[in-house]
Amino acid sequence: MISETRDIVSRADIVSLVNAFYDSVRGDDILGPIFDVVAHVDWDRHLPKMYDFWEGVLFGQSAFRGNPLAVHLGLSRRVAMGPREFGRWLELFHANVDALFSGPVADEAKVRALRIATVMQYHIGTSEGSLTVSG
Repeated sequence: MISETRDIVSRADIVSLVNAFYDSVRGDDILGPIFDVVAHVDWDRHLPKMYDFWEGVLFGQSAFRGNPLAVHLGLSRRVAMGPREFGRWLELFHANVDALFSGPVADEAKVRALRIATVMQYHIGTSEGSLTVSG
């Protein structure tokens, strides 16, 4: 039986998406070490920031405080962050959105993720490959 998915409509949905996505990231051979070994992410602090970030991106809420570009620029000085890494981030993000949700806001989340990854990659200076998501 195919389960029906619904659109992203609330902060609770964003929490579910972000938690599932970062579980995938942490288990990933490419991204896991960047987050856990290089960046030493404090997940208890990071996840609520990401809830706020995506709530702002998708619903216009303004609780997020931070400068993701500056964080990623600093991190890129310590570890490769190019098309391979950003492409994998996008693949995992899209896969988690698709597994949990469908609808206009879910589609917008995927569009916004592509834009975010493209801008980050451009500013880091590793835009020598276009970002695509397979599947």
